[in-house]
Amino acid sequence: MPEHETPDRASGVFETLLVVDGAPVELDAHLARLRASAQALFGAEPPAEIARRALEVSAAFPLGRLRLTVAPSAGAAASALVADVVAHPVDPEQLFPPWERGVALDPLRIAGGLGEHKWVDRRRLETAVAATASDRLPLVLDDGEEVLEASRANVFAVEDGALLTPAADGRILPGVGRARAIDAARALGLELREEPFDLRRLLAAGEAFVTGSVRGVEPVRAVGDAALAAPGEEARAVAGELRRRWIGVGASGSPAAAR
Repeated sequence: MPEHETPDRASGVFETLLVVDGAPVELDAHLARLRASAQALFGAEPPAEIARRALEVSAAFPLGRLRLTVAPSAGAAASALVADVVAHPVDPEQLFPPWERGVALDPLRIAGGLGEHKWVDRRRLETAVAATASDRLPLVLDDGEEVLEASRANVFAVEDGALLTPAADGRILPGVGRARAIDAARALGLELREEPFDLRRLLAAGEAFVTGSVRGVEPVRAVGDAALAAPGEEARAVAGELRRRWIGVGASGSPAAAR
């Protein structure tokens, strides 16, 4: 899809979140973002039963991934929305993975970024994702090689002990995992700055991690062909705090996450 084209509105928008012990993690935050997108894009509220359905579907999963989708109804008023709620089991090894199972990022230029809504139509990424291995993600760059986000996660660089992450300025998805990682960093007394940085600065920093609402905090092993350092004290502290808040120690069905 050419960069100037907008996603197909008819496919709607979605949220993906973690389920632990039959309960969706950060459900209110995800519903709030879904509601904001629905209002901004379609001028309508998501169906009222979506929260109840999310809880009902999640109840069957000790550890899972819940997906909430809202889209315009094809057979009703133009402003009416329909919801779809599905869940699938998650391998506990995917949560808060250690360094040896971290991700690598492959730079991909998309002028203007992917935007602040989580569209179901992600054609701008499909070709890049299909061409990469499962442990590699597209790293979306704006003009001037400005770092924006990864295909399914927000990006944090660690520069001289400070955490840097691109600002939520409309070009990136304001991830719930991103927001909670920022909260955790500040609670831990770490220096955190939301500011622009380019690919050269990311590589010079030499350490990075990404955050998402299912996998939590994932270390970045490489960007393109450049290897990065293993997580330092700051990244480990943020990952540990977020893991504690979301999963705790000994959550059933998630032994790896409790490491």
